[in-house]
Amino acid sequence: MNVIVANEKSSILSNLDIDIIKNVTGEYEAEELVAMFKDFFYDKMILDITAVKNYRNIDVIKKISMGLGESKLILVLPDDVCQSSYLSDLVSIGVYNFTNNIKAIKNLIAKPNEYKDVAKIQQLNGGSERISNNTTNGIKILGIKNITEHAGATTLLYMLKNELVDMFGPNVYGIEIGKRDFSVFNDKNLISVSEMDVESKLREIYTAKIILIDLNEYKDESICDEVIYLIEPSSIKLNKLIKNNRRVFEKLLGKKIVLNKSLLNNKDVTEFEYESNSKVFYNLPPLDERKKNVILSDFLERLGIGDATAAKKFDGKNIFGLFRR
Repeated sequence: MNVIVANEKSSILSNLDIDIIKNVTGEYEAEELVAMFKDFFYDKMILDITAVKNYRNIDVIKKISMGLGESKLILVLPDDVCQSSYLSDLVSIGVYNFTNNIKAIKNLIAKPNEYKDVAKIQQLNGGSERISNNTTNGIKILGIKNITEHAGATTLLYMLKNELVDMFGPNVYGIEIGKRDFSVFNDKNLISVSEMDVESKLREIYTAKIILIDLNEYKDESICDEVIYLIEPSSIKLNKLIKNNRRVFEKLLGKKIVLNKSLLNNKDVTEFEYESNSKVFYNLPPLDERKKNVILSDFLERLGIGDATAAKKFDGKNIFGLFRR
């Protein structure tokens, strides 16, 4: 089920042929919209951005995307912003689903855009600087953060980095902040930095295609285009998590939750989602970091930063059929 937030296009959106659970009309501050929907369960928000006060300021839209999750948003734009660098700014903050064509909304619900679908918008707008971290446009920055203790961010980052190097070549980097775990890998593209040196290091590796960041010791997630939140779904880890913070899943609404080192099957994942009132983006089983794990190709493709070719080669063997995606 979906929600509609409308203003100038309310009459047109009221005739949209999709499943609607809630429809509001008016003009709102970004903070009002986040507060209104952060605890509300829905699939997509069709947001007429004229319903957002000061919507031409991209930082206002960024507040909404961070508060509700950019993957949930489909922005309906007025024609005038479609003729400006505004679209490039939307891509820079990780918002990929937008249109000024009402007929396109159903297509975006059925098949949301990934970065590769909108990358050309940034190229056409001259490659202005990235808002979040002042590195060059075209670099994808993915953050990884443990929610349960020792959920495997460092090892997963290492495996993803190797998978991405196979796909895109050597200009893939991993960064950890405030610790030295990467030293065991003996890899010059796995970098350890202090908190104060993060942004200077990002500017230094401007030739990178993809940067993976271990966020466990760093609170500013805005340096990333996207963040995945790792949960190891064992009973012990989950019980400890809830004991320490009973509202943790409320804070994860709209975010990309990844079950890591997971032995859950599809039915188990469905039960987990129901009990936690959350949505699982991907269910990763225990993996051997010494081997090539083909499921990571599919995972990266789902994130919009991988190459589906490798994953599709194995589809016929039902490897991915074992795991809920």
